[in-house]
Amino acid sequence: MKILRITAQGLQLFKDDLDICFYSKQRVSVDDKDSLYKMEDNYYLNPACAFIGINASGKTSVLKVINLALSIVNNEPINHVDSRCILLGTEKATITTYFYDNRKYICCLETVITAKKAKTENFIYSILSERMWEKPLSSVKSKKYLTDFTGLEPIKIRKTDEEFLPDDISLIISHNKKTNETVEVFSLLSYTNVNVLPFTEAIPLEVIAFLDPTIETLRFEKTEEKIFIHLKFKNEDEIILNSAMNLEMYLSSGTIKGIITFSMVKEVLQSGGYLLVDEIENHFNKEIVTTLMRFFMDSRLNKNGGTLVFTTHYPELLDEYDRNDGIFIVRNRNGITVENLSYILKRNDIKKSDAYQSGFLEGTTPAYEAYLDLKKNIASSIH
Repeated sequence: MKILRITAQGLQLFKDDLDICFYSKQRVSVDDKDSLYKMEDNYYLNPACAFIGINASGKTSVLKVINLALSIVNNEPINHVDSRCILLGTEKATITTYFYDNRKYICCLETVITAKKAKTENFIYSILSERMWEKPLSSVKSKKYLTDFTGLEPIKIRKTDEEFLPDDISLIISHNKKTNETVEVFSLLSYTNVNVLPFTEAIPLEVIAFLDPTIETLRFEKTEEKIFIHLKFKNEDEIILNSAMNLEMYLSSGTIKGIITFSMVKEVLQSGGYLLVDEIENHFNKEIVTTLMRFFMDSRLNKNGGTLVFTTHYPELLDEYDRNDGIFIVRNRNGITVENLSYILKRNDIKKSDAYQSGFLEGTTPAYEAYLDLKKNIASSIH
């Protein structure tokens, strides 16, 4: 299953309807094909999608919507998904997910969700209504109509008295059983500021050497009662730890996050799934981040169409892209908006970091007035 597009309406934090396309909307040249994933015929997917914006622009909120949509098509109960918090107390939010399945069909799932106040002051979410459409890819005349279902009748409509379907699980469960497929999703949303290494028995030496060449071995030993961590630096005695938390005393935050991330990368490239990373540059130098991006943007390595979806503050990372349609500009001006860079920059040969930092894209640099106010405040406090 490959996600083509996600739209959302009725989310309180967003100024307009959210619309994110994962397929290439620009013309694909011969040179572009090496960095894209070929879905079928002339249809390609962007394997690395960047969401960039200044602080508090709403980048993490966008990732939460994507994670929620992926969870819905994966049959996960909405009330068990961490990113459900993006729904807040919505009366009516509509999440629509377009995807390509293993039958070579384009499908559209429209899920309408509502919130009800719980006794704990949190919210309980349920699906108000739901519809699903499908059409064979062979019936699509051009890329323009790839996710257009105008005039087609839904193949499934959620029944309000469905006896065996929980209120917060999508009707797509029957489709997934029939096609025997789901989406593999690995999320680092919760690891942005938390560096606790999850238990893993085998960490490839190549991963360790890339992140910290002073480490000779790092392995986990699981007994019936405890987990022991064996850590050895070159020309040093082996250290044995009984808690992953203690690793923070010996390894940098970047090394720990790197081991977690690159372990997930291998899984995603193998399964053709999705890796969501918030603030990808946190604890990483630029070389590690660009290496991560290039793994996904190499069609010879990324044979199964794994997709990296990440947020960043750093415009320099945009220069890794030859195209504009894998980049999304996130702004927050009385509500979050998301705009694909290809709608703003029509040419691919303009240096993207320069366009971003120059203010040409609008709302991508802190306001000058805010800078002056901050400077005055700091000056007034210095005596």
